Amino acid sequence: MKIAFFTETFLPKVDGIVTRLTRTVEQLVIAGDEVLVFCPEGAPSSFAGARIVGVPAMPLPLYPELKLALPRPAVSDALDQFQPDLVHVVNPAVLGLGGIWLAKTRELPLVASYHTHLPKYLEHYGMGMLEPLLWELLKAAHNQAQLNLCTSTAMVAELRSHGIQHTALWQRGVDTDLFQPERARPEIRNRLLGNHSNSDALLLYVGRLSAEKQIERIRPVLDALPQARLALVGDGPHRQQLEKVFAGTATTFVGYLGGEELAGAYASADAFLFPSSTETLGLVLLEAMAAGSPVVAARRGGIPDIVTDGVNGCLYEPDGPSDGAASLIAATKRLLGNHNERQQLRQQARAEAERWGWAGATAQLRNYYGQVVGLAPELVKAA
Repeated sequence: MKIAFFTETFLPKVDGIVTRLTRTVEQLVIAGDEVLVFCPEGAPSSFAGARIVGVPAMPLPLYPELKLALPRPAVSDALDQFQPDLVHVVNPAVLGLGGIWLAKTRELPLVASYHTHLPKYLEHYGMGMLEPLLWELLKAAHNQAQLNLCTSTAMVAELRSHGIQHTALWQRGVDTDLFQPERARPEIRNRLLGNHSNSDALLLYVGRLSAEKQIERIRPVLDALPQARLALVGDGPHRQQLEKVFAGTATTFVGYLGGEELAGAYASADAFLFPSSTETLGLVLLEAMAAGSPVVAARRGGIPDIVTDGVNGCLYEPDGPSDGAASLIAATKRLLGNHNERQQLRQQARAEAERWGWAGATAQLRNYYGQVVGLAPELVKAA
C-alpha cells in the first residue's frame, strides 16, 4: 500500500505525536508499505525508508515551537507523482487542510487522526471563548474523512458528542525494549537531582513545558513534601514562567533527553507526575510505566485508558479546590507512602505497558487502511 501523510508536526520536534508518527512509519515500511510524509520544513529528507517532503512554514505566534506550513504547487506535484492509495492527515490545521483538499479533488480515500485536544488548550492561552468555533472548524475538517482515528476511548466519545462522524480507536503503543526498569542508573538520578542533595523521593515530569500541561500544579506537592525533589525534562514556551513558579524549590530543569538517557530518567525516578488534564492519551505515561516508574496523573481525557487507580498508578481529581492541589498531594503521598505497594505499582505498570507494542498498533492501523481503501464511496457515506 502507498500512504501519504500530511502532518503539522514532525522531526526534529520532540513530542508524543512525532513519536507515534515515526514509530508508525517504521512499522509501515517494515510491513512493505511505501510512505510519503508532508510536514513543515526542517525534517530530514528521508526517515526509516520513507520520503519526507518539507514545506516552508512560519512559527505560530502563541507557540513558536509549532510551525504553520502552507500548501503549495510542489506539494500537489509530489503527491501526484507518488500516486498514493490513501491519504492520512494528522491533526489537520493548515497543511492538513491542504491534504484534505488534495485527497478530495483526486477522489483518494482519506483518513484523519486526532491527537491534540486543541479546544481545551484555548483556555490556557486566554481564548476559551473560541472553543465552540474551533469545534465547528474541526467538525468541518474531520467530517471530510472516511475514518477519524482517536488515541483513547474518551476522545472517541468526545468527538462523537461534537458531531464528528466515522470515529474509531487507534490503540496505543510504546517501545518496551527501550523503556524498561533495568535502565535505572545512579549517575542519571544524580543528574536529575542537579545541585540538590539526595532525597526521600525524586519526582519526574517529562514533556513540553507549555501552559496547557499545567506543570505549576506540582508546586504545592513540593511544598507539602519538603524532602522531595523534582526534575522537569523537556523544554517549551512556558519555561521562563515555570522557573519563576518553582523558584526556591528543589527543582532541576534538565532540558531535552532522548533515547537511553530518557529511558534511564524514567527508570531512576521514584514517581512520575503528570498533572495535565487536557491529554488525548499521554504517551509519556506509557513510557514511564514501561520503565517501571509509578505514575500520578489526572482522571481526565485519555489517561484513565492507561492508568488504573491503585493498580498501576494513582489518579487525582484535577477540578477540585485550588486546581486539584489537595487531590494531587494526596495521590502523590499515597504512591510514595509504602515502599512495598510502590514496588507492586511498578510491576503492574510495566505489565500494562507490555500489552502495547508499536507493531500491534500499526497492524491495527493497516487494517483500518485496508477497510477504507476497500469501501466504495456510497458505502463509506453510510458507515
